[in-house]
Amino acid sequence: MALNPAHAQEQATPESSKQEASTTLETIVVSAQKRSEDVQKVPVSVSVVGGEQLEQMHATQLSDYVGYAAGVQMVTAGTPGTGQIAVRGITSLGTNSTVSTYIDETPLGSSTFFAAAVNNVLDLLPYDVESFQIFRGPQGTLWGAGAFGGVAQYVTRKPELDYTSFRAGTDVFSLDGSHQTGYGVRASANLPLIANRLAASISLAKQFTPGYIDNVDTYERDQNDFSQTAARLAVRWEPSDTVAVDLTAIKQKSEADNLGYVSVEPQTLKPVYGTTRNDNYTDEYDNRELEYFSGTVSWDVGFADFVSASSYSQTDYDANTDLTATFGPAIPLFTGGAVPEGRSSFLSHLKLYKTTQEFRLASKPSDTFEWIVGTFYTHENSRNYQLITAQFPDSSSIPGLDPLANAELPSNYKETAVFGSVTWKINERFDLSGGVRQARNEQDFAQIIAGALSPPGTMTGESEEDVTTWSLGARFFATPNTMVYARAATGYQPGGPNAAIPDVPTQVDSSTLTNYELGIKSTLLDRRLTFDLAAFNIEWEDLQIRTTSNGISYLVNGGKARSRGVELSATYLPVAGLRLGVNGAYTDAELTEDVPSIGGLNGDSLPFAPKWSGSVTADYLFPSSGEWSTRVGGGVRYTGERRTAVDHDPSGQPLDDYTALDLNADIANDRWTFRIFIKNLTNEDVFVNAVPQASALGGLTTVRAISLQPRMIGVGVDVKF
Repeated sequence: MALNPAHAQEQATPESSKQEASTTLETIVVSAQKRSEDVQKVPVSVSVVGGEQLEQMHATQLSDYVGYAAGVQMVTAGTPGTGQIAVRGITSLGTNSTVSTYIDETPLGSSTFFAAAVNNVLDLLPYDVESFQIFRGPQGTLWGAGAFGGVAQYVTRKPELDYTSFRAGTDVFSLDGSHQTGYGVRASANLPLIANRLAASISLAKQFTPGYIDNVDTYERDQNDFSQTAARLAVRWEPSDTVAVDLTAIKQKSEADNLGYVSVEPQTLKPVYGTTRNDNYTDEYDNRELEYFSGTVSWDVGFADFVSASSYSQTDYDANTDLTATFGPAIPLFTGGAVPEGRSSFLSHLKLYKTTQEFRLASKPSDTFEWIVGTFYTHENSRNYQLITAQFPDSSSIPGLDPLANAELPSNYKETAVFGSVTWKINERFDLSGGVRQARNEQDFAQIIAGALSPPGTMTGESEEDVTTWSLGARFFATPNTMVYARAATGYQPGGPNAAIPDVPTQVDSSTLTNYELGIKSTLLDRRLTFDLAAFNIEWEDLQIRTTSNGISYLVNGGKARSRGVELSATYLPVAGLRLGVNGAYTDAELTEDVPSIGGLNGDSLPFAPKWSGSVTADYLFPSSGEWSTRVGGGVRYTGERRTAVDHDPSGQPLDDYTALDLNADIANDRWTFRIFIKNLTNEDVFVNAVPQASALGGLTTVRAISLQPRMIGVGVDVKF
């Protein structure tokens, strides 16, 4: 199947698995402006991936498909839930995320840097996902504080009120270099409880992905395997023709025995022991669990549509990092030579509790004037526990030295906001729009320190902040199917109280950016060709920079940056059943001021921001025999050269460009679907991330790199009844 994020394929009907060859491109509905609209008429750059596409390509994590979206990069640590999404070259230089993540109407993840938001991303198993949407550029006016560089939204399937259906599937696959076999199992049911009024759907899924990295110290094979489990319950109630209530509960867990690191030499990234070998002494596990509950009420009040969206989520994160290369050589100094070089680990445990509530009122579609007004509230409570150990070579504790450091960083974040937007349709071809959001956040935290290397103590901090974001836009329909738009919009990363360290600012200010965009969207050739073209200029101020002092991390504001570029997405149906797609981006993201705290100079490229990236896709659906249809597809994705830090940061590592080829095919009838999928067909051997480790005695000791997942070949089957 060919993935084209700008135009999701049509879904099969509930009673049928068989697909029909289309002769025109379907209408894609998105909610980028907090109302349901045709993506080709929305003056925002949007990429959409349909749920059926995700299943066809066997997508089980974001890194499987975001590379097909123009201007979007996935910075991964090699296992689900780790890393960040970067849009238009805007990557975090601190610990705050630059992209807000939503499930339907409500956000997930933290708005504050005390909850390590930059290292956490939602990898939702896609069995119940109707579509995955990315809104590029800041969306702070309607989507809030986290929508700094963009928004990533999972739109889930709603229960159907008028039919009963069951669905189940499984797949098995191999990974090049692994001694294990991967598998996935899944099942779902849709159950009407009161005809045309009340229904529920439930789904379960489990995915096991084998490892392929061997450990030269512990002799463990395939140490970086991971598993994902997910369960979802959804209820839809329509007590009348004007009211709908949606309730959702999701529980998802991912467990990785080790991350996908390989030990490499600094700057050259030449593997020390081989392309699939690491030398960690302790298991670098990463376990994440999400519990999410939401309730949405949609009410047609006549003159407008009212929405109440509530959510509560609990995120648990438990991980271990081997710091032997950092603190091991220093242990003889700490003990006066009494203990030889030892081992060390960094254990972290994070718990985040988040409550959100949004009320909004949106006018009915109008030929003259449309508006949205709303209010938003969130409360985040996080508990961040950190521990650095000191151990003998046999991994037993060193008395009097273990732990080297022990810290607890509890924090609270509260935000209230009011927002609104208006669109004035001057005539049927031209309109103007504007919006504003006024937000206030209040934060407090405590820094509770203990351990052999630091005197015990408790310090606290708090902050208050008022932030205004805005958007302005103009839209002109040159023809009913061709739209030209101009847009200016802002976004921000919240500031907050800083780590309590002498000579360090007590508060970090918000980081803000402004995006100026000019675009064109067109549908041509009797709806057989669509294209979206956008040029943008982003000005970023008061960058939040992470730095350290005596082993304690903190943030400072410093410097400015700019990102300029062009993005293109196009889809073409030359004949019935054949779909061709192209996505591409040129991005020039760089510092526009010196940033001494990270060694950055004016003109340095921003991290993980390739100048060139893109993809080409093809998908062909045709009848085969009787009730059966056959579909074959594939995609080629390209990511250009980039660095893991700004150019003059000595810890930064160069990453080569790469091209990966993915193929998939299936044969289906009204009930059965049999598929085959291949990811990274040519087994491209390249590193997509690299993390340096410095010695406590000074200097860079080693670098651990993450490779592109090796070639995967698998088969699967799904049945509907």
